[in-house]
Amino acid sequence: MPVKNSEKVLAPQSAWLQSCINSSEKQQQLYKRTLIVIVISQIFGGAGLAAGITVGALLAQNMMGTDSVTGIPTALFTLGSAGTALLVGRLSQRFGRRPGLAAGFLAGGIGAIGVVVSSLTNSILLLFISLLIYGAGTATNLQARYAGTDMANPAQRAKAISMAMVSTTFGAVAGPNLVGVMGDFAISIGVPALAGPFILAAAAYILAGFVLFMFLRPDPFIVAKAISDARNKTNHLEKSSNLASIKRRGIFAGAGIMVLTQFVMMAIMTMTPIHMGHHGHALNEVGLVIGFHIGAMFLPSLLTGFLVDKIGRAPMAIASAITLLASGILAAAGPADSMAALNLALVLLGLGWNFGLISGTAILVDSTHASTRAKTQGSIDVWIALSGALGGGVSGIVVAYSSYAALSISGAILSLLLIPIVFWAGIHQKEKSISVSD
Repeated sequence: MPVKNSEKVLAPQSAWLQSCINSSEKQQQLYKRTLIVIVISQIFGGAGLAAGITVGALLAQNMMGTDSVTGIPTALFTLGSAGTALLVGRLSQRFGRRPGLAAGFLAGGIGAIGVVVSSLTNSILLLFISLLIYGAGTATNLQARYAGTDMANPAQRAKAISMAMVSTTFGAVAGPNLVGVMGDFAISIGVPALAGPFILAAAAYILAGFVLFMFLRPDPFIVAKAISDARNKTNHLEKSSNLASIKRRGIFAGAGIMVLTQFVMMAIMTMTPIHMGHHGHALNEVGLVIGFHIGAMFLPSLLTGFLVDKIGRAPMAIASAITLLASGILAAAGPADSMAALNLALVLLGLGWNFGLISGTAILVDSTHASTRAKTQGSIDVWIALSGALGGGVSGIVVAYSSYAALSISGAILSLLLIPIVFWAGIHQKEKSISVSD
């Protein structure tokens, strides 16, 4: 009989696995070790993703000489993120988180190097191809949040997600604020200033992949799957058709929350640097606003994770809708020359995204089983990335033919759809009646 890939991986550590299956103490030890490795890798990963967000649109504008295509870079690296999310999910399901995440970060680093080369050669084609590959780092950065939940019990899941996300803050906030420094460094070695942040991104992504490949052992997903398989031999609760129906709604709801918040956030965020440029703001001011925005996307995660675990997934998803609504209104109505108004609007935009991503991810993990979890997570992250690509791509067209205010108001209205999604899925009722753990 052929030996499955997972069995090959598990064989050398079967004795340890058996003891882990029967020891909650060992499971918690692996949970804590996994979080430490994820935290370190996400610090580097955060620095890598900030480059494209901060200067990707400006680099394209500079190379192509027009505003109407400035949404294309965001669309490209989010499309690349979509393809990578699918591949990383499949790799993780079959071989574990370690090879899947390490490969994704390495690809992101290669893409960042390609962006630098394209700026040197002034090649638009190479720029677009490189941005597509660079998107692999964005997808992997998000996929890493799932690794933290593999060994977490249901009451720890949102906290585990938040730990992965908050550690991204250190690199993600530093990245935009190093735009000027990296620009000067790039000029000193004969590279255009706007390509400087991508030099940082290349190094950061490659380091993130190295940390995961070297230290994410034992692989948390492989261990979690083995524990789940052992438990399912004596627990047939999963066969309940009613439970299966509840879980399907949970998967759709979790996906819907994350997809919608990603679309709104990416659309408004993508055009903010262009909007600021049109109103005389300097590059360092753009970096400051985006830095505050990215900080709000990730820094509140520890508190958000605590709230999602304690007061529930549903209330925090609704809080996401209200926060995004306030952000869109402020971005549209605030004075374009006011740094305070722009900062507050983008902070609220990041915070609303944070609420939606953590609550939606927790709902998704609650509603999936280890036998298909990584594959399902990867597939849903494809849709998250595609929604971001659509938001980034459409945003440039909307602003070119209408205004930044119209884009912001549209995003505010769309965010309200989160509320009916929550009530349709009955998430507030499920949290009282069911906890799907493995």
